Amino acid sequence: MTNLALSLIIIVAAFIAYTYLGYPLVLRVASWWRRKDSQLPTDYSWPKITITLAAYNEAAAIRGTLESLLELDYPSECRQILVISDASNDGTDAIVSEYAARGVELLRLPQRGGKTAAENAALDHIRGSIVVNTDASVRVERHALKPLIYAFADPGVGLASGRDVSVARFGDEANVGESKYVGYEMWIRDLETRVSGIIGASGCFYAIRAELHRNQIPEGLSRDFAAALVTRERGFRAVSVNDAICYVPRAASLRNEYPRKVRTLARGLQTLFYKRALLNPFRFGAFAWMLFSHKLCRWLVPWMAVVGLAALIGLSASEVLARWVLGLGVLGLILAVLGWLWPERRGIPTVLALPAYLVAGNLAALHAWVRVMRGQRSAIWEPTRREALGAG
Repeated sequence: MTNLALSLIIIVAAFIAYTYLGYPLVLRVASWWRRKDSQLPTDYSWPKITITLAAYNEAAAIRGTLESLLELDYPSECRQILVISDASNDGTDAIVSEYAARGVELLRLPQRGGKTAAENAALDHIRGSIVVNTDASVRVERHALKPLIYAFADPGVGLASGRDVSVARFGDEANVGESKYVGYEMWIRDLETRVSGIIGASGCFYAIRAELHRNQIPEGLSRDFAAALVTRERGFRAVSVNDAICYVPRAASLRNEYPRKVRTLARGLQTLFYKRALLNPFRFGAFAWMLFSHKLCRWLVPWMAVVGLAALIGLSASEVLARWVLGLGVLGLILAVLGWLWPERRGIPTVLALPAYLVAGNLAALHAWVRVMRGQRSAIWEPTRREALGAG
């Protein structure tokens, strides 16, 4: 029994170490042979683009968002801005209509269907050869659009994703765990770009060729994740563009963020199952390995942790080291609980934020797995209400 428990602990530890450290290390080694990035040409002919913005009851943020989009450094004659209102009832539509004279178009849906349904409804209204997707609560850096679109100068690129930068509204330490995670995720995407291509786009700011975007995605799935999978399925690469910066406000607390994480992870699991053929390494090579390592392994970590915890408890009856490890685990859990309960709008110490974000993220993954296995439909899209960033 002792040998079995020890073997399980070693397997679990190796799995978790590979997921968070081994995978990026392999990517780092493989990226040494990357080609150098080219510079933006001065005579590039910028294509017609459509910027889409799905919104539900965003009256508090939509004006600043539209002002920010209109100020982006891109030829206005080559730009269409399309707001899809998911049956908003708080005055969002009236505010968007004020911008009609400045070229902003409004597509109002008669009843709520969720973000993916709203994006599906907009397909027939898109006029650009490249579609740029963004959110109402974020701010795209003024010079971010051209680097994002220039990625398509490479005919092999089908999708280009911006670089998220997590910013606080309530002090530099507000939900700092989220900031650390976003930074880690952007680092992984940069490495994936150098090797083969990213396996998921940033829902806050990404662009895709219109012919790839014109696919109806089932309403319960995540379009930004599916977009990268469709891109690879159709023989193109999806890349991350470091100079295409998008500022994303952090949620005030983990309690605010948790429901969104559960919903996002559940939709991600359903999307991966929908496109599970891409996990076949004989057809998709390195991309299948990256998809398995980045997504599926990470989503399996909490289940592996449960197995490891059970084995550790069994081993602690006879091994002092196991009891010490359990003690450290309990300490980490206490710190996580304190981070979870930390008052909103107060800077949370890093020593609490990191374990709290790690524990909450894995609990959210377990919660999402249970929802999917029980056949529960994802709730209709309810945007996370983060305090909007100011324009400019």
